[in-house]
Amino acid sequence: MAERVLPYEVNCSILFTELPLLERPAAAKEAGFDAVEFWWPYATAVPSDREVDEFVRAVGDAGVRLAGLNFFAGDMPGGDRGLVSWPARSGEFRDNLEVTVGIGERLGCRAFNALYGNRVEGADPAAQDDLAVENLALAGRAAARIGGTVLVEPVSGADRYPLRTAADAVAVIDRVAGETGVGNLGLLCDLYHLAVNGDDLDQVVATYTDRVAHVQIADAPGRHEPGTGTLDLDRYLDGLAAAGYGGWVGLEYKPSGASADSFGWLPRQRRGRGAEEEGTA
Repeated sequence: MAERVLPYEVNCSILFTELPLLERPAAAKEAGFDAVEFWWPYATAVPSDREVDEFVRAVGDAGVRLAGLNFFAGDMPGGDRGLVSWPARSGEFRDNLEVTVGIGERLGCRAFNALYGNRVEGADPAAQDDLAVENLALAGRAAARIGGTVLVEPVSGADRYPLRTAADAVAVIDRVAGETGVGNLGLLCDLYHLAVNGDDLDQVVATYTDRVAHVQIADAPGRHEPGTGTLDLDRYLDGLAAAGYGGWVGLEYKPSGASADSFGWLPRQRRGRGAEEEGTA
């Protein structure tokens, strides 16, 4: 059996930002990719039907698959990092669940990232964590309707965000399963965030691959494309594949130049889903 080759896809909320959002899936396809992912693509939790239809059409017309989609996470450029544990905005998260899962159902997406949310001034952290369990269980039940998985992600660069390591996220996943019986939550293993936060990536791969439901990469420092920093991303990805991970690898990096010019590290024949079939026998 040949070595497993993991398939890559493009996060079109951080790449191709020089283009209007609805033109980015086609740009990813033109660059040789068969799948894309997005952060929540709207400014509100519940966009209009027309806005949803336009997004679905743009992805479908481009001929790419939607491999991942974030639930509404608030004002990301303004510093928000999710509503799951935010008492004052929990209702917005709940209102967003069916919209997000509905988009996933239409586009074949089964991975939904629920950013945990920052600690909020004046709120009891324990109460925020209790709320997160409730909301993640609701998200898990909504995603289960279409065979989907809710992703829990450690994040760097946000001092008030409490999930920083793989162990932090897995503890939340286990608490949700233990207290609610909802078991379709998985670790979003973003190698960049974990490295910046000081996690030992070799140990993460050795310990948590069976909990990983999605992978994202960027090099560190800088969060640019592979080869611009010091992370041995090939080694970690090979380790994940050898340990049984066979899902997508999302390219969630800030290109150091034009997006279309930032893929030189990845031969074109390895960008499409077909690369996976070519690498296995």
